[in-house]
Amino acid sequence: MTRRPPADDFTDAHLKVGPPHTWAVGLQAIEHAMVPAMGELDPERTAKVSFSINHKKGFDCPSCAWANPDKSKPLEFCENGMKSVVWESTPVTIPTEFWSEHSLTDLATKSEYWLGLQGRIVEPMYKSADSDHYRPIGWDEALDLVADKLRGLATPDEAVFYTSGRITNEPAFLFQLFARAFGTNNLPDCSNMCHEATGAGMTPAIGIGKSTVHYDDFAHADLVIVMGQNPGTNHPRMLNALQDTKVNGGQMVGVNVLPEASLMRYKNPQKPIGIIGDGLKLSDQFVHIKIGGDMHLIQAIAKRVLLAEEVDPTNVLDWDFINAHRENFDAYREHILALDDDEVLAATGLDAAEIEELAERYLNSDATIITWALGITQHRKAVGTIAEIMNLLMLKGNIGKPGAGASPIRGHSNVQGDRTMGIWERMPDPFLDALGANSGSSRPARTVWTPSTR
Repeated sequence: MTRRPPADDFTDAHLKVGPPHTWAVGLQAIEHAMVPAMGELDPERTAKVSFSINHKKGFDCPSCAWANPDKSKPLEFCENGMKSVVWESTPVTIPTEFWSEHSLTDLATKSEYWLGLQGRIVEPMYKSADSDHYRPIGWDEALDLVADKLRGLATPDEAVFYTSGRITNEPAFLFQLFARAFGTNNLPDCSNMCHEATGAGMTPAIGIGKSTVHYDDFAHADLVIVMGQNPGTNHPRMLNALQDTKVNGGQMVGVNVLPEASLMRYKNPQKPIGIIGDGLKLSDQFVHIKIGGDMHLIQAIAKRVLLAEEVDPTNVLDWDFINAHRENFDAYREHILALDDDEVLAATGLDAAEIEELAERYLNSDATIITWALGITQHRKAVGTIAEIMNLLMLKGNIGKPGAGASPIRGHSNVQGDRTMGIWERMPDPFLDALGANSGSSRPARTVWTPSTR
C-alpha cells in the first residue's frame, strides 16, 4: 500500500512463523484496515468510503463475492475490502520507461507481489513475436493490430474473447455482442477456472448453477456446513452471516483441510465482545478432512440418513419433496447404501465417530445450508462432489425453504453479472435468438459441450 513501488522483491526473510491463531479479526483488523486508509486518503475521503462501501446507494466492494444484507450495518466492509478500496483510490501507474528497463526474462524472476505493486498499466502494450520486451503503443495502433488480426483469421472460432468479473454489465454486454456479431461464442471468463464445476454439478439437479439461498437465510438455518473455504481470509464479511446463525440458535460445522482461525472463534470488531471479550465460537464441530475426500464424506452422511429412514420409515426423509422433485431415487439409494465404509475412512482421513457426529447434526436439522468455495471446485471429483451435495440436501427437502439450500461462494464481484449479460460460451438458445433478433446480427452456432463423467 504505497505510492512507491518496492525496489526489492519479497523473500523468505519477510515471513513470520509462529503458532496457529485460535481466533480471527478483532481490534487488529480495524488497525490493519484503517491505518492504510488514513495514510493514503484524507480523513474525509476515508469516512465517505467507509459509509458507502457495500451499501445500496454506494458501491460493491471489489475484494470478494460475498452478498450484501438487506439491512446493512453502518460499516459493511472487512479489512481486505478496505485495503482493496484504498489501492483502487491511490493508484500507482507504471511509467513508460519501465518496459525498456525490464525484459520478460527479467520479469519472470519476480514474484506476483513485486509485479502487482509496480502499479497499473495505463496504456496499450504490445510484444512482437521476436522481442523479449513489451512496448507502449497508442490506442489507434492497438485497435488496428486487433482488427487486422481478427480479419486475418481463417474462422471466427479461432478468436477468444476473454473477460473477468471486474468488468461491469454494460461493457460486458457490448463485448459479447461484438464477439457474436464477429461470429463466435468463444467467451470464457474467470468463472471457467473457479466455479465451472459448481454450474456443472448444480444445473442437472435444479436447472441453475447459482446459490439457492439469500443472505438472511443464514440467520434462519438450524445447521450451516462450511466446506472447502476460508472465510476469514478470503471473504471475511461471511463471518457476520455465520454469527447470525449462531446467535439465533443454529449450529455451524467447518469441513476443511485447514483449521482456519476464523472458523474457530470470531471477534466481531463492531461488537463490544469482539473488542474486549472472547468473541463468538463459530464451529460446533471441525471436520479435518483429507484433500479430495469431500465426496466420500457427503455420501457417507447420505448413507446414514437413508439407514435412519429404514429404522424410522416416513419420518426421516422428506418424501413429499422427493416424490415431487426427484428422479431415479431408487438407483441413487441403492448406490449410496452400497458405499464401502472402509473406503470412506481411507479417503477422508476421518474416524467413524466424526462422520457419525456430523450425520447426526444433519438428521436433527430441519433447515440446512451447505456452502462451499474453491476447496470443493478445484479438484478432480469436483462436479461429482457438488452433485452429491445437492442429493444430500434434497433428501430432507433442504431446497426452497427458509434457512436451507445450496450456497456456492462464487462470482468475484461481477462474474454472475457477466453471465447474465451473455459472457458464456453456452448461453441458452432463447438468449441467442433474442440477441440476434434485436441486434440484427446473425446468430453464431452454439458450442457443443459434453459434461465430464462423474
